[in-house]
Amino acid sequence: MKRHPIWSGIILLFSLFIVYLIFRPTPHEYEYVSEPVTQGEVLRKVSASGKVRALNTIKVGTEVSGQITKVYVDFNSTVKAGQILAEIDPTRVRARVQQSEAQVALARASLQQTIANVARARAELEIQERDFARQKGLAERGFVSKAGLDIAQSKLNSARNALQVALAQTQSGNAQIRQGTAELSSAQLDLSRTVIVAPASGVIINKLVEPGTTVAASFQTPNLFEIAADTTKMQVEASVDEADIGQVREGQNVTFTVDSYPNDVFKAKVRQVRKAPVETQNVVSYLVIIDVDNLDGKLLPGMTANVEIVTGAKTQVTRVPTNALRFRPKAADRGNEQRRNEGSKEASSALYVASSDPYRPVRRQIEIGLQGDEYTEVISGLKPGDKILVRTKSLKPKTPAEDSSDDDDSSAN
Repeated sequence: MKRHPIWSGIILLFSLFIVYLIFRPTPHEYEYVSEPVTQGEVLRKVSASGKVRALNTIKVGTEVSGQITKVYVDFNSTVKAGQILAEIDPTRVRARVQQSEAQVALARASLQQTIANVARARAELEIQERDFARQKGLAERGFVSKAGLDIAQSKLNSARNALQVALAQTQSGNAQIRQGTAELSSAQLDLSRTVIVAPASGVIINKLVEPGTTVAASFQTPNLFEIAADTTKMQVEASVDEADIGQVREGQNVTFTVDSYPNDVFKAKVRQVRKAPVETQNVVSYLVIIDVDNLDGKLLPGMTANVEIVTGAKTQVTRVPTNALRFRPKAADRGNEQRRNEGSKEASSALYVASSDPYRPVRRQIEIGLQGDEYTEVISGLKPGDKILVRTKSLKPKTPAEDSSDDDDSSAN
């Protein structure tokens, strides 16, 4: 009997310990990270990629076939308009020029002969006209028979026909001269084209021939050189997805980087939005032409540009991080009313504000304006300095494997 109170005390303490274990507050394994509402700039951007091109690339070809005998320029050579770039062997073309000259000379000699025939035919016609007039007068007085008058008429008609033939031969001779002159001009033009000259000033960015190369211009004009007319001004041809092309307008500001200079940000402007769609593997995109100055010569044709087109911008506005609009606290920390509101149409323009209880945030309905990737404009519902929840942070001890990874969650359910 003496030990009964002792055992009762032990049982009571054990019971109290069990109750403590059951009802003791469970420590949280996470905490909410908040950021203040600030004032600043909000940018909406469209990301794309494209190629850097020369503003005006001229392909220099030839319309004459033959062997390249001389090349006067190389890659990166600076050329001026009219400068000789290369020469094609002119032997065959020069022979055709000489042949055309001979044909023109022959046609002119033939024309002189036909002109002489015209003069002779006119003289013969005058003789026959006078003879016919004389025979007609004699026939009226009865001194010449009708047969004699008919013979005179026949000779007159023959003289007239001979003159018409001589005049026609003259016209044919003139036509042969014009034809020969045209062929001569064509041959002389081809001879001049055996000397390849630069059509504009610029830099040689591609050379496709060497001395000894034979070019054939039978069906299409072969390209010999490519000239970038002005490398101080370049353009970026960016492919913008059809989902974003509606936001892009001419004159919008653009920033982009290239892999060769990852720390340099180049500024540019949208010059043109081409309406022709480009479909690749069922993905539709549109070409946007962006102008950029290249005074320092860093940009080279063919570089890949990572482009960001600023489609909207506001300064000194109340803003919140955009990810705060997508963040939701854990279900246990949200009341039933808040969870019901999240299913409404306005749920996308609501976020959670920190309260005195760090695990009981308050849902706040807001009116948003310009929405960017990093920040979103708040028109009403918040003021600068308010604390809004943006993510959760785990409080569990990290294992060695987790030390090298990011423990922060971007959202909670």
